[in-house]
Amino acid sequence: MSEQIVNDKRGEVRAKRKRKREQKIVKRKSKEKRRREEAMPLEDKKNRIKGIVSIILSAAGFAGMAFFVKLSGDVPVMEKAMFRNVVAAVVAFLIMRKEGVSFHIEKKNRLSLFLRCLFGTTGLLCNFWAIGYLKLGDASILQKMAPFFAILMSVFILKEKPGPVAIISVLIALLGATFVVKPGQGLLGFPALIGLFGGFCAGTAYTFVRKLGTEGVKGAQIVFFFSIFSLLALLPFCILQYTSLTARQFLFLLGAGLCAAIGQIFVTKAYSYAPAREISVYDYSQVIFSAALGFTFLGEIPDIYSLVGYILIFAMAIWKWKKG
Repeated sequence: MSEQIVNDKRGEVRAKRKRKREQKIVKRKSKEKRRREEAMPLEDKKNRIKGIVSIILSAAGFAGMAFFVKLSGDVPVMEKAMFRNVVAAVVAFLIMRKEGVSFHIEKKNRLSLFLRCLFGTTGLLCNFWAIGYLKLGDASILQKMAPFFAILMSVFILKEKPGPVAIISVLIALLGATFVVKPGQGLLGFPALIGLFGGFCAGTAYTFVRKLGTEGVKGAQIVFFFSIFSLLALLPFCILQYTSLTARQFLFLLGAGLCAAIGQIFVTKAYSYAPAREISVYDYSQVIFSAALGFTFLGEIPDIYSLVGYILIFAMAIWKWKKG
């Protein structure tokens, strides 16, 4: 009995020592972070703040896009996507003209650009379709799985080797996604699976964007050709399934296109001000905006399983951001 007590006390002492070591490590890292921030030039600090504000405005724009897409009702998904991409194509074209960017794409980059367009269009359609059946917050969080899928696909496309932090974050984020998808619901969970597949396609598209960026292809070129590809791919379906729009639906879709343009403009600005590792986590504010719009205007309240999924995915995004 006395040996058991001694062993318990030893265990408590070891646990206390371990906690103290962990606290020291946390304090040391926070001090190092503060020193880096204090040493950061004033201009860099200003740019970082501009980047954060821009990425939050971008998130608000894309949340507004999803909100207006949902309000447009029973308009075919193809028509919804057409409206979104017409506006994006015009904006990208104007940026290219203003900055004197060429429309020429080198032959070695054309396959990557085609795959970016293919996966991007598929992801967009899946996301828009899922929005019609899911709560805005659920659809948004499944779309925000894209960065985690990008880590996975970078292994195959960019031949990158993810570290333990990336691997753990992907696995736990996927666990969070299962709470949102709720696979036990059968057909009721099908829209969520489509939304998750849309996140996978978006993540794959982002990986090809990174690959094209390393080859010197400009962001405006990628957005323009993606938008044109989508328009050409969707046009036959829109002609065959054309549905005349009411004035209300037209305004909602116009709002969706304008919000998408705002989102695209500010996300481009954000990453021109600061690197992704410093600001990307703030992009998850889109989920908050979407959930707030859904609750305020549509009376949508996420269930307990979705909330658990949100927390897990948010936590992994923040953890990965802090770990760099």
